[in-house]
Amino acid sequence: MNVKALRVQKGWSQDQLAQFSGLSVRTIQRIERGHKPGLESLKSLAAVFDIDITDLQKETDMQADTSISPEERAIANRVRALGGFYSHLTRYVVVMAILFIINWQTSPGYYWAWWAAMGWGIAVVSHGVSALGIVDLFGDKWEKRQ
Repeated sequence: MNVKALRVQKGWSQDQLAQFSGLSVRTIQRIERGHKPGLESLKSLAAVFDIDITDLQKETDMQADTSISPEERAIANRVRALGGFYSHLTRYVVVMAILFIINWQTSPGYYWAWWAAMGWGIAVVSHGVSALGIVDLFGDKWEKRQ
């Protein structure tokens, strides 16, 4: 059984499992999503569920190896890249708005915030082009050609 199934079987929430095992809730969430736990985390979980650590370790190894197909992994990577880009874009907009407000209040005659907007804007555009796949100079096709 995997960690989530064991937890649900006991009727525990992630918070309760974290308290019983001495691990953080974030660690429990990562393990349940398929990340490989460290030895100390495995020991804590095995003690809480009263099972042998090797049984729990075998289960987490099998789950990490067989649960996601290569196509699903590629889709997950694409979604992660898009999420990273949108997060970057959001931070850019918020920080630039704050900088322009500060610029307007401190020196309305000279807009120095444009320099920061242009510099960081180049990075955001580059990130967007890469994440959205608009220009794929060194992607899969390039690797196959090489």
